[in-house]
Amino acid sequence: MDIDILQKLFQGISTLLISEPVIAFTRVGLVILGVLLVYLGRKGVLEPLLMIPMGLGMATINSSSMFMPNGMIGNLFVDPLEMDIDKLLDLLQIDFLQPIYTFMFSNGLIACFIFMGIGAMLDIGYILRKPFQSMLLALFAELGTFLTIPFAMAMGLDLKESASIAMVGGADGPMVLYTSLSLAKHLFVPITVVAYLYLGLTYGGYPYLIRLMVPKKYRGIKPEPAKNMKPISPGMKLGLAVILCVILCFLFPVASPLFFSLFIGVVIRESGLTHIQQFIEGPLLYGSTFLLGILLGILCEAHLLLNPKILTLLILGILALLLSGIGGIIGGYIMFFIKKGKFNPAIGIAGVSCVPTTAKVVQKEVSKVNQNSIVLPDALGANIMGVITTAIITGLMITLIPLLK
Repeated sequence: MDIDILQKLFQGISTLLISEPVIAFTRVGLVILGVLLVYLGRKGVLEPLLMIPMGLGMATINSSSMFMPNGMIGNLFVDPLEMDIDKLLDLLQIDFLQPIYTFMFSNGLIACFIFMGIGAMLDIGYILRKPFQSMLLALFAELGTFLTIPFAMAMGLDLKESASIAMVGGADGPMVLYTSLSLAKHLFVPITVVAYLYLGLTYGGYPYLIRLMVPKKYRGIKPEPAKNMKPISPGMKLGLAVILCVILCFLFPVASPLFFSLFIGVVIRESGLTHIQQFIEGPLLYGSTFLLGILLGILCEAHLLLNPKILTLLILGILALLLSGIGGIIGGYIMFFIKKGKFNPAIGIAGVSCVPTTAKVVQKEVSKVNQNSIVLPDALGANIMGVITTAIITGLMITLIPLLK
């Protein structure tokens, strides 16, 4: 049989065999990694809703390279780097995921939909019960967001690129997507992929950090019950959400889509619009997260991830999350001393705003030591404040950094 016919018949294998060795090995490695992500998602080691579609997408995109009509090697999924309007209109009719990428991912819409869903799930009453405590823990849990910037610049990134990858320290995927889209559009695909790959580590890695930094005798501390705590009405929560939304949009209008998305979810929740709330925190949130997982997976294509800066981004992403986790626990120890030993320091890591993952991780680790210690309310307060704090830092980054020379 003619070799050309064989090449066209087995295009996936053919494109692999004629690729440069580094690309071929990268493709095979990404296929294996994708299968591993599916397995770890199924086992519950990583977040299944995100990692299962992301893993399968990663494995598929690196298996499905083919010879395109123009003689180049490509696929029928998406072209994330195409900016020419005429060519993009053609792609929208060919690549089956291009419409979702172009109209939902590359403009941040999918991040805003996810933020609406998060807002609809948040009970900001946890913040109102202990505002100082929640704020202190959330601020310390942003340690990685700030300290990663000088490290990134020392490794050769410019200020905008450094701020974009540093946002991984906030452990909030939509924030990373939005920041990198505003400050480093040429790197926002690999930065977002790195961010979501590593957000799974907050679920799998933070328990070990808690055990390393918080001895058992402190991990088992039962929080002091709140005294004379008045019930917080839905009206108070709604009022706080509206005021925060307006103030933050006044201060950081470039980040107003994120603030609006978050607080519209909170307002819907506290207004008693049950059917709308169920839609936002159900089909909208889970559907957007599922599509995000698929898009992130098919963006993990070998050629795209062989950007020379990708190794730097991988190192800085894990550094940012590690420093934020350490910072959160340091904040927990500060509260421990402020409250004279009547505070569980492990709660501090919940200030890292991967909501509600880090709060659940804390409660799980504490329960292993003392089943009677219920720290989830305090952890959720720090967690929710962490989301708001990360949103504020996002606003600061994309407002101030472009003004700096």
